[in-house]
This record gives sequence, structure tokens and C-alpha cells, in this order.
Amino acid sequence: MFARQTFRCAAPLKQSFRKYSTEAPKAAEAASNLTPIYVGVGLAGVGAGLYRYYGTSAPIELKDRPKVFNGEDWVDLKVASIETLSHNTKKLRFEFEDKEAVSGLPITSAILTRFKPAGAEKNILRPYTPVSDEDAPGYLELVVKSYPNGPMSEHIHSLNVDQRLSFKGPLPKYPWEANKHDHVALIAGGTGITPMYQLARQIFKNSEDRTKVTLVFGNVNEDDILLKKELQDLENTYPQRFRAFYVLDNPPKEWTGGKGFINKELLKTVLPEPKEENIKLFVCGPPGLYKAISGGKVSPKDQGELSGVLKELGYDKEQVFKF
Repeated sequence: MFARQTFRCAAPLKQSFRKYSTEAPKAAEAASNLTPIYVGVGLAGVGAGLYRYYGTSAPIELKDRPKVFNGEDWVDLKVASIETLSHNTKKLRFEFEDKEAVSGLPITSAILTRFKPAGAEKNILRPYTPVSDEDAPGYLELVVKSYPNGPMSEHIHSLNVDQRLSFKGPLPKYPWEANKHDHVALIAGGTGITPMYQLARQIFKNSEDRTKVTLVFGNVNEDDILLKKELQDLENTYPQRFRAFYVLDNPPKEWTGGKGFINKELLKTVLPEPKEENIKLFVCGPPGLYKAISGGKVSPKDQGELSGVLKELGYDKEQVFKF
């Protein structure tokens, strides 16, 4: 989809670029599906503060839960369930040996997967960003699209329930804390949506975080839009602070969103302006998207120079982070 350097998009877009509207009246109620439930511990535990409760026999403070990933050791996790999302995409749940344990992954981090094909001398290593809540006890979930001749994605798609895969992490990306920026923009293509969703979910899970979020998400076909229901739930619950724009290269006839590729005209219309204070733009997707929008990274520790559409629009290197 992103093989061309210039992303095309029909103009004008039929999709409305509405301003952030008033928070939905039932936002708090709907948010209960996105946020953990907090319970007090009574007079005996007032000094200990609030506890996360996950339906266990007794509340366990989050900081006291065991962490699965320590940054050093490989961990073999068993497949607990598999959900087919599209013709080439699956959601897999991997369970932890300790059902009370949490992943221990910080926000905007990934994990490394490993397997050795039969007869191969070296392991295949690939990073993935979990889409499950980092604080969820007992499991993590990956959304994986299978690519032709993609050894890791094909291997993961071949897994059955009760088979195992090796993981190691975390792989930290961008240090996040509540209200670090007033407004963040997420520019994603294909499976590049996973770190974007991880960040957006954390922002809206935290009742003290007031960050505004704009998402621009490009795909080939409508069926390729990963996590669409989850993203729509966020937009419906937080219309004052979250808006999403979808662009398809091959849209169906009834499609009312963007058509073609993400381009300069679209981004100029929907992104916060470069002169706005305390904004951050995040980019993640296939190589063609990086080349056209922001320029690629030199290495995991070197963001490289800013180029492409974002530079043309007047953003500077410090305003952009490439996952």
C-alpha cells in the first residue's frame, strides 16, 4: 500500500473534519469498559491507598503483582485462545503461568518474539506491540497480520491453542506520562496501529490525563482496519478529546472516509499546527509510509532526520517520534 512516495487522497474528503465536541453524557459509564475498577480497602488499609481489583478473592495492589518480563530473560508463553479478525489477521491470547502476574511492560514499549525454523542455524526475531492492557493479570494479546514470506508472522499464524512462543521484553520506545503533551497526533499504516492504540488506550484509561488525540490511519481495504471497534469505542466515549480519520487505498462504494493515500493536504487539515505548543506527532507503519511522511529511523536509538510531508508542513524533528 505504501510503496509510493507520495500518498494520494481524494479531495475534498467526504469524511467530516469535526471539531472536538462535548463529552458524551454517558462517558463515565462507557469508560468503565476501558478502565479498571478501584476499590478502597477499608479503615484498616486507608494508609495504603486505593487498590486495583480484578475479581480475585482479595484485592492485590498493582505494584505488588509479579512482573512477567524483566528485560533479560526469555519467557515461553502458551497460546490460550485464537480469534480470526480477517483473512490474514489473528488475535492471539498468551497466558502467563502465574494468573496473578502482569506483563510489567511500560506504555509505548514492545516485546521481542523468537523461534528457530526447522533446519535453520539462527533464530527469527521480531518485535510486536501487545494490544491488551499492560495491567491485565494472567495474559497478553497480540494482533498479528500474516505477510507472504514473513517467517515470524506465518509461524505465529500456524500456532494452535496450547502451543508456545518465546518472548522477551520490554523494548522501551517513548517515555510517557500523563499530560506530557497537550495534543498528540498518531499517523499509522497497517499494523503500525498497535503502538498507537497502546498509547491512546493508556491516555483515556487515566482519568487525570487530559491529552487530546488525533489519529490518521491508512489501509488498503476496509477489512484491513485493525482494532476498528476499539478505536470507535474510544471516539464515541471521548468525542471531546479523540477523533480518528481513516483512509483506504481501495475503498468500497459506500465508503465516506478518505480515499487513496495519506497526503499533505489531509495532514494539513487534521493535525495540530506546528506552531502549537507542547504537541507530539507519532509515526508508525511500513517503510513507504515513513519515507513519505517523516523519513525513516537510522536505528532503534537514532530517530534520523525529519523529512517528507511533516517537514514540508513545518514541523521540526523534536515534534515527531518514529516508532
